[in-house]
Amino acid sequence: MKIMKVAALSAVFAAQFAFAQFKQSPLPYAYNALEGNIDAKTMEIHYSKHAAAYVANLNKAIAGTPQEKQTLFEIMSTASKLPMAVRNNAGGHYNHELFWTVLTPVKNTQPSAKLAKAINDAFGSMDAFKERMAKAGADRFGSGWAWLSVDRSGKLFVSSTPNQDNPLMDVVEEKGTPIFGIDVWEHAYYLKYQNKRADYLTAIWNVTNWKEISRRYEEAIGKR
Repeated sequence: MKIMKVAALSAVFAAQFAFAQFKQSPLPYAYNALEGNIDAKTMEIHYSKHAAAYVANLNKAIAGTPQEKQTLFEIMSTASKLPMAVRNNAGGHYNHELFWTVLTPVKNTQPSAKLAKAINDAFGSMDAFKERMAKAGADRFGSGWAWLSVDRSGKLFVSSTPNQDNPLMDVVEEKGTPIFGIDVWEHAYYLKYQNKRADYLTAIWNVTNWKEISRRYEEAIGKR
């Protein structure tokens, strides 16, 4: 049932970006579902305050502009030409919509055989990949994200972006299709972990939704 709920949310996630006004998708689990790794209060504030604000501010920023009729992907692809209010809030909306779906209370999910092979090919091992992600998140000065993405050739790569930028935007050096992202803004972890970002970056693997990441990987390579 939980897996079906995430799949349904993913469909909404894709469909809603085809038009504005943009809307926040329902959280696919309860605020306390990730407790022990991400606490309920953090999830509540993160989803209902921070993420909700990105949606509201994006709709406000694009009102009466050509972007009001564009998809979220079209907006992000021209981020360098847009006001910062549009760029920041479009990224914030997309990034969080992805983030909710790549987390799960289901224990011990595993990547598909195809994704596991791609990770081994790109990074040498799953442990080496996790170390790369942890470094990308830990080394990000201030606020931002760590990403696992698929490049134009279909190869996986790890990157980090500041603020609410992501690999879909034309402002980043390493472009690709994100399939997994870790939010390293302090609002994502500070209530539980305080200044120990590294502990949060370790705990995130306990609630990683490999089924959804594998689905996104298949979708990304299928477009190439």
